[in-house]
Amino acid sequence: MTRTGTGGGSAVATAGAVVLPLALAQFIASYAASNMNVAISTIAADLNTDVAGIQTTITLFTLTMAALMIPGSKLTDIWGRKFCFVLGLCIYAAGALLAAFAQGLGMLTIGYSLLEGVGSALLIPPIYILITVFFDDMKDRAKWFGVVSGAAGLGSAAGPLIGGLITSYISWRASFLLQVLVVVGIALLARRIPDPPMHGEHPRFDVVGAVLSAAGLFLVVFGILQTNTYGWTSLRVWALVALGAVVLAAFFLYARARERHGDTPLVSPSLFRNRTSNLGLVTQTVQWLVLQGSFFVISVFLQQERGYSAIQTGLMLVPATLGILMSSAMAQRMASRHPQRLLVRAGFTTTVVGLVLLLLLARQDSAVWTFWPGLFLMGFGVGAMLTASVNVVQSAWPETVQGDISGVSRSASNLGSSLGVALAGSVLVAASARGNPPFLTAILVVGAFAVVGWVAALLLPRSPQPTTPAEAAEAA
Repeated sequence: MTRTGTGGGSAVATAGAVVLPLALAQFIASYAASNMNVAISTIAADLNTDVAGIQTTITLFTLTMAALMIPGSKLTDIWGRKFCFVLGLCIYAAGALLAAFAQGLGMLTIGYSLLEGVGSALLIPPIYILITVFFDDMKDRAKWFGVVSGAAGLGSAAGPLIGGLITSYISWRASFLLQVLVVVGIALLARRIPDPPMHGEHPRFDVVGAVLSAAGLFLVVFGILQTNTYGWTSLRVWALVALGAVVLAAFFLYARARERHGDTPLVSPSLFRNRTSNLGLVTQTVQWLVLQGSFFVISVFLQQERGYSAIQTGLMLVPATLGILMSSAMAQRMASRHPQRLLVRAGFTTTVVGLVLLLLLARQDSAVWTFWPGLFLMGFGVGAMLTASVNVVQSAWPETVQGDISGVSRSASNLGSSLGVALAGSVLVAASARGNPPFLTAILVVGAFAVVGWVAALLLPRSPQPTTPAEAAEAA
């Protein structure tokens, strides 16, 4: 395989063999975040808990990834990309195995939310770093980013269907056992991945920075999650959110001070001085918030209001899966013909139209087909911008800081997923308590965030703003 992608058919075949385990790993991590939605009622009954308990477990899974993605990315620069990838797979498999035999919510949370989350935080950053390092050519990079990002979207979209089938015909526990088998297979395939040499001196791990960043993100999302119990007007809720914001501010101040003293921070504040990259991070956060939030709302609606089983719920979400599949398959061709910012804008526009159709057509007693147009357009829109937004962020920086920006990028995506489930569940509870239509209100809130993402996409520069040598050197 050549770094420029100019090695003919054999080079392409070799590149595809290397990217395959990376794409599969991204698929299974995304699958784990969405397949639980269709089994909420089944798992809650089996473990003698409620919907709020399962929602918390799902949220904590993506929150663990978001909180640890930047430290995990930094470890790739210390331990090596391939080593972290394989280590993450091992921890993930151990967590899935523990979750499969969980007898209570606590054990499920340790296996699924904690261990699978930690494993994902270690294995996901190397995926995007390796693709960026292996492929210098923008078209080749966009192609393989499209494969991996498409796998992420497909995992999220297909999770409800696959999870529904397994839950209905076998057990929700079998879904975790399937993850173990897939991860073991990925680890075997990963033996073919070359481990690119690390340039320069290995940085020291910033323990204080890792604790501050993880604690800040955790407190913000956990505060939002507590609205399920205490409501949006609770002082306790906003105290947690405010404390999280203070801790995050302390993290950035600490990182700046550490950098000024010549030490390497967990992540350089200079990474947030690039307008293109910052707007790309906003679009990544919002697109995953919309996808996971809407999936959670619709899944709970179908199971609680319509009494659908896990397989019925999964089948109802098939149009979204098809939409993501179609747009992901077109990602390479669209990326070569259109600017990345145009694809992100078009994706958000299509997603907003899909959510509007859901609001206009779908009702508690409406026909099944009324959900399909909105779900298809929402899935198509998200799939269209998955690759583009990742490419915008990663390509705004040179190879020397790909480890750091990859961690920030993946953290933003998983933070969006975590916020999506937390906000959607909180809005459902709050709307029900006030006598408002809960599912209509929740979709409206998710749609409002989609509009925010659309505005951020509009602000993306016409051409990527290059990172200055000083910024690159400071970030490195």
